[in-house]
Amino acid sequence: MTTNPNIVSSNGRVYKYPTQPVVVLCIDGCEPDYITQAIQAGVAPNLDRMLSKGTSLIGDCVVPSFTNPNNLSIVTGVPPAVHGICGNYFLDTSVGKEVMMNDPSYLRAGTLLAAFSRAGAKVAVVTAKDKLRTLLGHEMQGICFSAEKADQATMANGGIDDVCALVGKPVPSVYSADLSEFVFAAGVKLLEQHRPDLMYLSTTDYVQHKCAPGTPGANAFYEMMDAYLGEMDALGAIIALTADHGMSPKTDAAGKPKIVFLQEVMDELAGAGKACVILPITDPYVVHHGALGSFATVYLPADAPAKELAESLRAVVGIEVVLTREEAAERFELPRDRIGDLVVVSDHLTVIGTRASEHDLSGLTVPLRSHGGLSEQKVPLLFNRQLQGVSPARRLRNFDIFDLALNHVPVTTP
Repeated sequence: MTTNPNIVSSNGRVYKYPTQPVVVLCIDGCEPDYITQAIQAGVAPNLDRMLSKGTSLIGDCVVPSFTNPNNLSIVTGVPPAVHGICGNYFLDTSVGKEVMMNDPSYLRAGTLLAAFSRAGAKVAVVTAKDKLRTLLGHEMQGICFSAEKADQATMANGGIDDVCALVGKPVPSVYSADLSEFVFAAGVKLLEQHRPDLMYLSTTDYVQHKCAPGTPGANAFYEMMDAYLGEMDALGAIIALTADHGMSPKTDAAGKPKIVFLQEVMDELAGAGKACVILPITDPYVVHHGALGSFATVYLPADAPAKELAESLRAVVGIEVVLTREEAAERFELPRDRIGDLVVVSDHLTVIGTRASEHDLSGLTVPLRSHGGLSEQKVPLLFNRQLQGVSPARRLRNFDIFDLALNHVPVTTP
């Protein structure tokens, strides 16, 4: 058996080996106001205790503020320019096809979870949706399964058998708050029975897409989460909570979705079918957002006047930022070869689509809420311990969460 080292290195960062269980949670779509409103409503005493007796900070997530780029940044400790995952979906120019970016072959950096497992640590990962499981668990030895397919986890493919029996819950619907609750419940059971040194829990933003901060549905979700956090705290875990992105209303005053159909715009500006618009929010779970987010990339013909087209796009109502490939790669720390010739970001109240005919909004039973842009970049960094040695001048990112939890919690803290 590997002797526990004092430190573990991963992607140019150094982490102290944990002396007690460390649980890092990525609460999908959790803008800070969700926590504030739940506390003010009196339904989240454990979160309130974390704010008053632990450490509460605000950081920036990765842009595009989508699930895959941010989860992979969190578990690698580096931006997409290093790890390579810059969306849920992209145009793979090497094969000329639009594909999901959920295969480990797209990863360009190892995860710190894998590094810790190689160093002998007991590591566990539970994710809500199965789309993240193979990426998060890449080259990791330990427990790794999704709530979505918990009944398919085995010792061979997930390091554990009989997950549903362990958790005491059936496999939940992918479009429900129950999917996230399964993740929390599994985390508590794993702490009780397996006592991992390091555990990563990643939820789904189904509730956040439907419910604004302070609404009954949102407060009920955070009340549920709060109870599980209390159990983890009682089991002696260091808890570190962040989010992959925030969430914003994307409607006008009447509640109608505000959408820029960018492919239609580009057909007018560059000629029909000349440009190709890619929406990186696209994944298999589009009922709650209709594949509409606030970030898009545009691929242009070689002879297209990119700068002139960018200027024209900046004049479109609802568009906040238009950057060339080089500008976007530098500003947002993205891999240059996996984004388009232009990157387009819409404003706080607007989403980007391709063509109206290509988006099914029939599943939207409430006003549209989504993410992807700059307005969803602020996320919580919340701990049940007091941190030491964090410079007030430091720009904090959600992918600093493991560094903060492992390197800035005093070892002597009970």
